[in-house]
Amino acid sequence: MKVVSFMTRLASPRQLPAIGTGCATKLLVPLLLLTLAPKVEAQFNYTTNNGTITITGYTGPGGAVTIPSMTNGWPVTSIGVSAFSGCVSLTNVTIPNRVASIGDYAFYWCFSLASVTIGNSVTNIGHDAFAGCTRLASVTIGNGVTNIGHDAFLGCTSLTTIMIGTNVTSIGASAFFYCPSLTGVYFQGNAPTVNGSSAFRGDNKATVYYLAGSTGWGTTLGGLPVVLWWPGTYTTNNGTITITGYTGPGGDVTIPDRIPDTTDGLPVTSIGDFAFFNCFRLTSVTIPNSITNIGKEAFWDCTRLTSITIPNGSIGSSAFAGWTSLTSVRIGNNVTSIGDKAFAFCTNLTSVTIPNSITSIGDDAFYDCESLTSVTIGTNVTSIRNGAFHYCPSLTSITIPRSVTSIGDSAFGSCVKLTGVYFQGDPPSLDGPSVFVATYNATVYYLPGATGWTSTFGGRPTALWNLQVQTSGASFGVRTN
Repeated sequence: MKVVSFMTRLASPRQLPAIGTGCATKLLVPLLLLTLAPKVEAQFNYTTNNGTITITGYTGPGGAVTIPSMTNGWPVTSIGVSAFSGCVSLTNVTIPNRVASIGDYAFYWCFSLASVTIGNSVTNIGHDAFAGCTRLASVTIGNGVTNIGHDAFLGCTSLTTIMIGTNVTSIGASAFFYCPSLTGVYFQGNAPTVNGSSAFRGDNKATVYYLAGSTGWGTTLGGLPVVLWWPGTYTTNNGTITITGYTGPGGDVTIPDRIPDTTDGLPVTSIGDFAFFNCFRLTSVTIPNSITNIGKEAFWDCTRLTSITIPNGSIGSSAFAGWTSLTSVRIGNNVTSIGDKAFAFCTNLTSVTIPNSITSIGDDAFYDCESLTSVTIGTNVTSIRNGAFHYCPSLTSITIPRSVTSIGDSAFGSCVKLTGVYFQGDPPSLDGPSVFVATYNATVYYLPGATGWTSTFGGRPTALWNLQVQTSGASFGVRTN
């Protein structure tokens, strides 16, 4: 009774569709029998018409199913009405390029269906084709599709993103009605006609994205806000995207983790050299986890930006140099390298933590960060290169982990307030005579048991670093439990 009630709500006011051959029994048998069903090759019922095949039913065990492109020597060109409806054990479907049409109710209430790949030959998706597929999380609609029927994805409550190909011209009423998890509808072509006001009703989190160069877009589509997908330039290489330029109005910018190509959405993995060079209009920028490389001078002289989080990959030379308003930077645990002058001239940056994933700090990486007072260096850094912290006059102390084996010339030059440099291991090699040039107040400290230390290091006096228990704190002493 509950099943019938739910299906009635989805289909109302129309009558319920017929359930595809072979699936009706699956819908009604106990779940235990579904679990114990023997694994056999997928089977299809079909009809022929003028040398082509229409799939009319499915009698296989479910799971991941690939619809054949040929049967008995004839091409499969369509999926018929209700062909898979009610196949509750179906989890994944691949629809080949020969198929031109997905019929009404074709996958109606396949509530275990999690993913669908729709070939580029499909031109029409019938009404209610995927209605009630409550586990369907994302869909890519190929460039062949011109029409998405009414109620096509109604009630797909897990659907979060949908990629719509270049040739869709019509979206039916309630096509994406009540998809409350939907956040992004990505169009690769011009604005379609939306029939009625209910196409996206109940999709309160969703935004419609369109590409620069496409036409017909207003400020809303079907009641959803419309924004430009990427206001700038990019290149594709081996199935990935590199952002190469930005032409937008500035303000708060989120770099997308995917951008559509001619066939599908491709991951954005790189921000190219000079991509945001001198973009003084930016007030914030969000870098997605998909980015693994930030090119040289990518964000040079973005003077209004106050904070940045870098989640992954390598930071190129001068990538964030000249951010005079930058006060905070978060370098993620998956960042692998910091390039030369990466944060040079960030005069308001006050603190930085270099994660354990970093092995080298580049030449002049934090040159002239005159407000920098706190630096934490990760335990896998082996090299602090020339001028890395040159002219950081607010820095008062720094701890060098035992992993560091070399320090470049002028690495801590002109750090006039630096009084303590604390080494956790043996003395590293020095790549020049002036590591502490014009750093007149520093004392180098080393731990008991470390070897190789003499009375001076890099021209500065050394002293034993005597670690002592601090007894003045309120928590010191015998405590219950």
